[in-house]
Amino acid sequence: MTRMALVGYGYWGPKLARNIASNPETALVGVCDLREERQAHAQRDNPTAFVTGDYDALMARDDVQAVVIATPVAAHYRLARQALLAGKHVLVEKPITEKSSEAAELCALAENLGLVLAVDHTFLFTGAVTKLKQLVSSGELGELYYIDSVRVNLGLFQHDVNVLYDLAPHDLSIVSHLVGQTPVTVQAMGACHARACQENLVYMHLEYPSGLVAHFHLSWLAPVKIRKTLIAGTNKMIVWDDLEQSEKIKVYDKGITMAPDEESLHNIKIDYRTGDMLAPKIPGQEALSAEIGHFARCCRGEETPISSGRFGLDVVRILEAAQQSLRQGGARLELAGM
Repeated sequence: MTRMALVGYGYWGPKLARNIASNPETALVGVCDLREERQAHAQRDNPTAFVTGDYDALMARDDVQAVVIATPVAAHYRLARQALLAGKHVLVEKPITEKSSEAAELCALAENLGLVLAVDHTFLFTGAVTKLKQLVSSGELGELYYIDSVRVNLGLFQHDVNVLYDLAPHDLSIVSHLVGQTPVTVQAMGACHARACQENLVYMHLEYPSGLVAHFHLSWLAPVKIRKTLIAGTNKMIVWDDLEQSEKIKVYDKGITMAPDEESLHNIKIDYRTGDMLAPKIPGQEALSAEIGHFARCCRGEETPISSGRFGLDVVRILEAAQQSLRQGGARLELAGM
């Protein structure tokens, strides 16, 4: 078993603790939180774990092989760096750090020390994204035209980050995982509808070297909660509704075929193709449980991280470029030059 310690026992911490403690491949040996009331909560939930507010004491323990960090993002760099220097493998909440320079430093440090650095992009371990990855990788969709994603709801307004940094890491990690490409250009436009707040509405547009485009609609100010993604290919198209209970993914055998018009080479004839719709079976798995097991196997050298530190670094680089585009009124920025 891989012996793990958890840092941060707020909203996400108890869920991580439960999955670490219940997974047959891992053991929860320690929990750290600065707040005494959360320490008490952690001790009640995990009576056999060493619970403390002293991070240095936790890092000094020989029975801790890996550290899972679930704190506000501002603390990620410092805590992850200290854990790596103490010889611990690290799984850190998304985004990996506030700045890409910090993430790059952590990646280099982990590689030099021969340690695993992974990022908790939990959606990559859901049954729905696992199925989407299979469909895209199989070539069943053909060449990808575009990905269009909507992630909106009413609240919660954040005071330390805008809606881009709050919601976009989910979609960026999913799209990067599915297509295996890094965008070449980034654009973002947004608006703020509350006094002294960050942007609560953002539209982000990415262009990829293959010609694929991806568009993201992110909002804290919508009358309903929507989690829907469209993926269009030359052969088939997908609608993924993550709030749908029975048929989250629907694959449509629909598309277009283009041929030169017989009367004019300057005109294109477009034919529309309509076939069947298939709702494939989604693998039944708890994402956090699958992720914790995968991380444990990575720590033992049995697998390679799906969401590595380098993967998390790419997500932060895109976020930084999108944030810069926001500040420049939607400027189209080349990612390679940033």
